[in-house]
Amino acid sequence: MDRNFRERLHQFVALAMLEDVGEGDHTTLSTVATDQSGEAKLLVKESGVLAGVEVGIEIIQYIDSTIEVEKLLSDGDQVSVGDIVLYMRGKIHSILKIERLLLNVIQRMSGIASRTQEYIDLLEGTTTQVLDTRKTTPGIRFLEKEAVRIGGGTNHRFGLYDMILIKDNHVDYAGGIVAALDRAFQYRSEKGLTIPIEIEVRNIEELNEVLRAEDKVDRVMLDNFSPEETQEAVKLINGRLITESSGGITLDTIRAYALAGVDFISVGALTHSVKSLDLSLKAKLI
Repeated sequence: MDRNFRERLHQFVALAMLEDVGEGDHTTLSTVATDQSGEAKLLVKESGVLAGVEVGIEIIQYIDSTIEVEKLLSDGDQVSVGDIVLYMRGKIHSILKIERLLLNVIQRMSGIASRTQEYIDLLEGTTTQVLDTRKTTPGIRFLEKEAVRIGGGTNHRFGLYDMILIKDNHVDYAGGIVAALDRAFQYRSEKGLTIPIEIEVRNIEELNEVLRAEDKVDRVMLDNFSPEETQEAVKLINGRLITESSGGITLDTIRAYALAGVDFISVGALTHSVKSLDLSLKAKLI
């Protein structure tokens, strides 16, 4: 976990605690002695890929550094019903304060990692990589993209600042493919940026326009192409640009797109509609 990730995580946890605890956890304050200690185990209730363990430990330590953590499983592990991820031991007030945030984060991240691996498994024998998108939950994109990585996927751009990605609306507002690429290429040069330029195309005609200006672009996104159209496009590009397929690609269709020869396939469903993996925290007095 690098410094920037840790700092972002601490900011997130502070906001989450403000949202959840507010002026105080009145239930725990009214029912449990403040000096009482306990143990809790994080229990797996559904099979999948585990993600968010290291993040979870950092959350625990940030909220209460006196909590002892015994880690039994790691990020990326395949888990089954009944597996124990970790034990926490320490102040019961802290354990109960940590509980919901810890579960929310690890369940969400594990659900994303599990879904990502489903897509990855379908690409066995190909060189195509699965990308995430910006279709993420505001405020926790960094966690969701980390979960995609743990599940075997590849992170696309993190935000609007680390790539010039010219989508269909940009093309239409700019007045066409050529105008959009000319402006983007000039802007990148004037600003001294080293970020890549990618452009989305909706059909073979637009792709041919891009290929006539291939010196101004690094990557082309084939949006809502069929697998057959994708294969035709890949042949036209002939390795001159990095290729990416996007647009409603599912578990049922992803392999056909990979076999068409694209370098990357972006899948918004990795993060925008995934189901969390079922986990629970079970308490024990010590």
